[in-house]
Amino acid sequence: MHFEKEEIYHIYNRSNEQIFFNRRNYLFFLGKVRKLIYPVCDILAWCLMPNHFHFLIVANKKSIEFTNEKHRPSLQELPKNIGTLLSSYTKAINKEKQRRGSLFAHSTKAKLIEPNGNHLENCFLYIHQNPKLAGLVKKLENWEFSSFNDFTGMREGALCNKELAAKIIDLDFNSFYEQSYAIIDESAMNAIW
Repeated sequence: MHFEKEEIYHIYNRSNEQIFFNRRNYLFFLGKVRKLIYPVCDILAWCLMPNHFHFLIVANKKSIEFTNEKHRPSLQELPKNIGTLLSSYTKAINKEKQRRGSLFAHSTKAKLIEPNGNHLENCFLYIHQNPKLAGLVKKLENWEFSSFNDFTGMREGALCNKELAAKIIDLDFNSFYEQSYAIIDESAMNAIW
C-alpha cells in the first residue's frame, strides 16, 4: 500500500473466517485503531463486521511519512501501523482462542476514491449500510460497531473527523439519517472495491 497526502482511500480486509467473536474483541480492535490508525490519518467512516472491516480515510502528512526502518526504508507510517494493528490483533485472538496462524487470509486493500462523481458518497453510504445489507440488523443504528451513530448524534464517538467528512462528502447532518438509507448506485460499486 502506498498513500498520497490528501487523497481519500477505502481501506478494507475480508477474512475467510470470523475475526470478531464477541463485543470485547470489537472494542479491543477499536482501541488498537485509536492508538495506531487515528493518529496518522483522518478517518471519515468505519465499520467492523464479523469477518471484515472498512475504513474510509484521508491520508495526511503523518500517513505518508517514511518510517526509515533499515529493513523497510520505503515503508510509510500508515501501512506500517495497519500491519501492526492486524498482527497484534491476530496475536491476541490466537491467544484467546488457542489457535495459530493468520487470522486475515487476504492482504489489506486501499482503494483510491476519487472525490468527484458519486463514488465517495456511495462508499460512505455502503460502509454504514454494510451491517443491514448483511442481515445483521434491520436498522443501521442497531449496529454498534460503525460510525453511523456518531454521525446521527446518537453516540459521541471521536474516531471520525466528522467536520472533514461533512465538507468532503457534502453531508447535511439534518438529513443524514434519511440519506443513509438511500439506495447505492450499483454501477459505482466497482469504484469502491
